Amino acid sequence: MRRILDEKFFSGDTIKIAEKLLGKYLVRIKGGEEIALEINEVEAYDGVHDKASHASKGRTSRNEVMFARGGAWYVYFVYGIHWMLNIVVGEEEHPAAILIRGAGKISGPARLTKYLGVDGTFNKKMAALETGLWIEDRGEPADKKKIVQTPRIGVDYAGEEWSLKPYRFILKD
Repeated sequence: MRRILDEKFFSGDTIKIAEKLLGKYLVRIKGGEEIALEINEVEAYDGVHDKASHASKGRTSRNEVMFARGGAWYVYFVYGIHWMLNIVVGEEEHPAAILIRGAGKISGPARLTKYLGVDGTFNKKMAALETGLWIEDRGEPADKKKIVQTPRIGVDYAGEEWSLKPYRFILKD
């Protein structure tokens, strides 16, 4: 059973949604072919109070989509070479997003976007069949015993309180 996740799935608590994304499938139509990869690593960024979040300094043209309703893509460029793929979650005006760090055998958010051919053209678009990039539930939830929760990666700038938050979720084999 395949079901494309909709706005309802992406509304609610950011941390709970991040964990629920594990075991779901990131699906991309590329070159007329469907690529489906099981999501196995994510990081949550939750609101203006989260010092590791792009929204911590307020609304900007770059992070504007984080303030939208859940289900939109937030795709941004880092270090002048890598695209990062995030799904916006929560209610409108509460800036929250989940970075997809790994799926299938692809580990690392930059490798994932490169493999899937994801770039800034997806930014602000909804995760849907029409955009060629979406997330599916294929009927089997992730085994909770295989989920590991750790601090996020590369957010030392946020200070100890926020860099040590266990907002990274990994689905172990």
